[in-house]
Amino acid sequence: MSFGPPGVQTRLRGDSLPQCDNAKGLKAFYDAIKYGPNHLMVFGGVCPSVTSIIAESLQGWNLVQLSFAATTPVLADKKKYPYFFRTVPSDNAVNPAILKLLKHYQWKRVGTLTQDVQRFSEVRNDLTGVLYGEDIEISDTESFSNDPCTSVKKLKGNDVRIILGQFDQNMAAKVFCCAYEENMYGSKYQWIIPGWYEPSWWEQVHTEANSSRCLRKNLLAAMEGYIGVDFEPLSSKQIKTISGKTPQQYEREYNSKRSGVGPSKFHGYAYDGIWVIAKTLQRAMETLHASNRHQRIQDFNYTDHTLGRIILNAMNETNFFGVTGQVVFRNGERMGTIKFTQFQDRREVKVGEYNAVADTLEIINDTIRFQGSEPPKDKTIILEQLRKISLPLYSILSALTILGMIMASAFLFFNIKNRNQKLIKMSSPYMNNLIILGGMLSYASIFLFGLDGSFVSEKTFETLCTVRTWILTVGYTTAFGAMFAKTWRVHAIFKNVKMKKKIIKDQKLLVIVGGMLLIDLCILICWQAVDPLRRTVERYSMEPDPAGRDISIRPLLEHCENTHMTIWLGIVYAYKGLLMLFGCFLAWETRNVSIPALNDSKYIGMSVYNVGIMCIIGAAVSFLTRDQPNVQFCIVALVIIFCSTITLCLVFVPKLITLRTNPDAATQNRRFQFTQNQKKEDSKTSTSVTSVNQASTSRLEGLQSENHRLRMKITELDKDLEEVTMQLQDTPEKTTYIKQNHYQELNDILNLGNFTESTDGGKAILKNHLDQNPQLQWNTTEPSRTCKDPIEDINSPEHIQRRLSLQLPILHHAYLPSIGGVDASCVSPCVSPTASPRHRHVPPSFRVMVSGL
Repeated sequence: MSFGPPGVQTRLRGDSLPQCDNAKGLKAFYDAIKYGPNHLMVFGGVCPSVTSIIAESLQGWNLVQLSFAATTPVLADKKKYPYFFRTVPSDNAVNPAILKLLKHYQWKRVGTLTQDVQRFSEVRNDLTGVLYGEDIEISDTESFSNDPCTSVKKLKGNDVRIILGQFDQNMAAKVFCCAYEENMYGSKYQWIIPGWYEPSWWEQVHTEANSSRCLRKNLLAAMEGYIGVDFEPLSSKQIKTISGKTPQQYEREYNSKRSGVGPSKFHGYAYDGIWVIAKTLQRAMETLHASNRHQRIQDFNYTDHTLGRIILNAMNETNFFGVTGQVVFRNGERMGTIKFTQFQDRREVKVGEYNAVADTLEIINDTIRFQGSEPPKDKTIILEQLRKISLPLYSILSALTILGMIMASAFLFFNIKNRNQKLIKMSSPYMNNLIILGGMLSYASIFLFGLDGSFVSEKTFETLCTVRTWILTVGYTTAFGAMFAKTWRVHAIFKNVKMKKKIIKDQKLLVIVGGMLLIDLCILICWQAVDPLRRTVERYSMEPDPAGRDISIRPLLEHCENTHMTIWLGIVYAYKGLLMLFGCFLAWETRNVSIPALNDSKYIGMSVYNVGIMCIIGAAVSFLTRDQPNVQFCIVALVIIFCSTITLCLVFVPKLITLRTNPDAATQNRRFQFTQNQKKEDSKTSTSVTSVNQASTSRLEGLQSENHRLRMKITELDKDLEEVTMQLQDTPEKTTYIKQNHYQELNDILNLGNFTESTDGGKAILKNHLDQNPQLQWNTTEPSRTCKDPIEDINSPEHIQRRLSLQLPILHHAYLPSIGGVDASCVSPCVSPTASPRHRHVPPSFRVMVSGL
């Protein structure tokens, strides 16, 4: 019994396609049909071109064809080739195995590189359909004819990491040389190519590869780790087949009988094909016997459709275990076993196999090796990573902020507790409280600046953008506005002549600070209503993973921005800058005011200087480091902490030190001591009025030098008065004489207005007076007194009493009004001689003498 056409000569060379003679093959087939006996089946067919023609015409002769080597996918079309079967899996049979491998490693994005040959194009087209149905993306499909480098470069440009190749072994060498040049190998890439190349195929094509300036070591480096996919020539299972032999026993017998002939990868499929035919004919005969048709299989002819259909059905029911594995047909296609090999250390190693019947993939343990620590990613994994503020950094700066707020609270407690102290009263405690409040608001904004997407949600972050801007702006204006308002009051009292008589209460300063805050609120409300701050995300260029993983990091950074951010910031900066310049001007104008409790100009100037410098530096550094949130937050927080702390310390630490060491020094003039009576009067005034009255009284500062000069005048005139007193006699005639003739002259001498003249002028008046009244000279005194010792007479109790009776009323009427004492118009002293100089009363016995003067 003949099973195939004689004369069809084929030569199988390992993994390559057979050398075919189409004309001889077709002629042999038709001669066998025409001249030979009737054939039950056709066994064979290797060349795709010849096999496809024969398979298409078999239906007309009711013949079933079984091939053991035709792998072309074209023959899988059952509408066109209904009577064609093959024991070898088709080239398309590897596609379900590739699909299973992709799923195993979770590769969902691949690219294809195909040689422009029909066989490879058909496999690529079938693979596209298989992957599309499984939701695996083919991101790029490239094909080439001779030079694959352009296609390889395009694959790299599209970030293809998993490349499915379909090309022969000659082109494979060129492909891997191009891959080496493009650095498309190693831990980030995985090549999957056909596995039916000849053993050590890279050695055969090395010479051709060298012609393209690709060194052997470069080729091997690019090939390392590629995975080949092909059908399994023999089953690896050690179980008996339908022939009673295990696949291993069969292989040993085959190698012993081939007698030096080169091995063929199809010999196991040919062996199983014979068993398929035998089982098919046996089943067909059993079917005929069961049908009681009394027809023998030998009676078959080419026009017997019934027997031809019986043989066709028997072929479809084939199912046994052969040397190539389970032999089962599905729509004429062999459901075989697909093996996976990997190129490792210059040799191919089997790493797994796919069973098409069970649709299972088995990876041999610890055999497959990847260049990296894990399988390559199917694309550049872009891990969007939010650049957030470090928790330790946030904790440290928050701790510093809390310390600053505790310090501010301590200053507030100090200010409230000592509010009745004259030092604190004169420094406007209400304004000091506002300064502390502004500092605490500035401190509080640091907590909000440190909250980003790692701590709060996107919606909350957007709200924080507005809240922290409001808090920092209001805090700044409250603190510095209060300081500048205090300085303005001092400036108004001491520099503005028109306001010297006015009282500037704290309520007016509160109105000034409220006006500054009102301007802030108007700006902020317009900002929020017209162009509110929103959360924006800035994406930066990808960066390699610091841990060395096959991923790329795309940093994300949150910002609080709006459409016209520059305009709004310009408005705020301009207003704050003008406020700062105004404060500097007031501080400079009041720099010479010598009452520390009233004048903070030196400390305001230092605060403005520090705040200005730090804000300029902080703004510049913050802008340059906007892509580094940790650095930016650190700079902003330190600037706020530094400025707030320095401002509060400059305002309150000097007061605290002064109050602890010398509480009266701050309220005393540096070159003038207030009298006891002034202190008593000051204590009777209210806090706000006291501050202003003391400020008004301190206008005498300008007269300090003049008062000092007047006291020197008084000292000199005292000496002259003592001489005059010695000249005066305690007689009614002289007293009457003085009263009648010289009252106006002495009154002019003792008048405060005359004391403001030069000392020489005072002495001239006195000299003229004595010249015009010679009877008052020393020669008019009694003889008894002229005979005594002058020193003894001057220090006698009588003379001392007479001097006091004259000097004290004079000082009472003339000197004290110049320092705020009794008015010069008072002619009736009412204090006792033993009282203080300012309140000493002249006894009634000296009233006539004073009137006489």
